[in-house]
Amino acid sequence: MYTVTENLSVHKIKESNSMFSNEISMKPFLKWAGGKTQLLKELHKYVPKNYNKYIEPFIGGGAMYFSLNPNEAIISDSNEELFITYSQIKYDVENVIFHLKSFENNEEFYYHIRSIEPATVEESYRAARLIYLNKTCFNGLYRVNKKGQFNVPYGKGNGNFLHEEVFRNSSKFLQRTSIINGDYLDVLQEYASPHDFIFLDPPYYPVSKNSDFQRYTKEFFYREDQVRLKNEFERLVNLGCKVVLTNSDHEVIMHLYSGFKIVA
Repeated sequence: MYTVTENLSVHKIKESNSMFSNEISMKPFLKWAGGKTQLLKELHKYVPKNYNKYIEPFIGGGAMYFSLNPNEAIISDSNEELFITYSQIKYDVENVIFHLKSFENNEEFYYHIRSIEPATVEESYRAARLIYLNKTCFNGLYRVNKKGQFNVPYGKGNGNFLHEEVFRNSSKFLQRTSIINGDYLDVLQEYASPHDFIFLDPPYYPVSKNSDFQRYTKEFFYREDQVRLKNEFERLVNLGCKVVLTNSDHEVIMHLYSGFKIVA
């Protein structure tokens, strides 16, 4: 389900301030549950032709961000490990690569890396740790327990976790982007301005009792959080922002956004 503001057209910028041509998009360096890589063609239909800055406060793997190559962007997440990883790819990518070169893709090493308390190691190592776990864990999931400890088992596959060119190009993409660790509401209320383009890809409302997209950090995203998100969506629209939001096709979500254009 996509919810969009009206009168949007396909994104095109004549001149880009990026180190890359605006025609170039990037493959995300992380795999994230609920990632939007497969939906980009459809989502791009609702990107405005012109906008001031791009804001994505639930960045995850960043498929939409990397596909747009915006002139100016703010990306954020409440997940501290994710924030540190993006920041380290931006500012210290060579040390992240250096650490990854020493890692091994086997079960024993995986559980050793998983057992490390992130706060006890330097940030470039924390970034390398998250990338490694993301690429070698079961199905690329990010899941933590209530203590905030990563608890996904080893994937037992042949996942390649060292993509030096992708990391270095991602670092270049991120140079004109502000990266923030914080709650999405705080970020939007501080930084969103009229004519900004905002993409909201929150933890989805579960369509069944077994759905687990909300277990994204040690905190959960409950029904009341979805209501707060809808209220913020409405505030942004009234502010004059262009907003696209994705969520599950559930009657609760459909009711919340019944006053807006919904594309199933």
